[in-house]
Amino acid sequence: MPTPRLALTTDVGHGPLDGAWWPRCDALELELPSLVGSLEPDLETAIRVTVDPAAWPDTPSTVMAPGRVIAVEPAGPGGETHVISLDCGSAGRWVLLVVPPDEPAGTAARLLVAAADPENPLTAARMLALAEADRLGGAKGAAE
Repeated sequence: MPTPRLALTTDVGHGPLDGAWWPRCDALELELPSLVGSLEPDLETAIRVTVDPAAWPDTPSTVMAPGRVIAVEPAGPGGETHVISLDCGSAGRWVLLVVPPDEPAGTAARLLVAAADPENPLTAARMLALAEADRLGGAKGAAE
């Protein structure tokens, strides 16, 4: 499994986000095992993940990972888009911005850094909207 493209805040739980994750594709069953493994829960820990069903087509209810089964639940009504929350028992709980897999590398890198900043007050939706506006503004400026 490739190392996940992940940035975590050092001060978990002090903002709307605890960091960001930039998966390589939208196949949760391929991406989730390395993400969970990087958070280092022990193999006996029950892992529960909540995802935005719109961002993960055909979301499975469980994902197999080395030595464990990860329970996956769709976020309910009112859940934030482009967010994944991972409850890893005693290892911790994280709420992460999910940077779309097709996001340009420069934009994704900026989003990873910003989401991991414990002083960042922005939600995932707001961060992605600002990134989109910057991208469109840059494209407009380049065309002029």
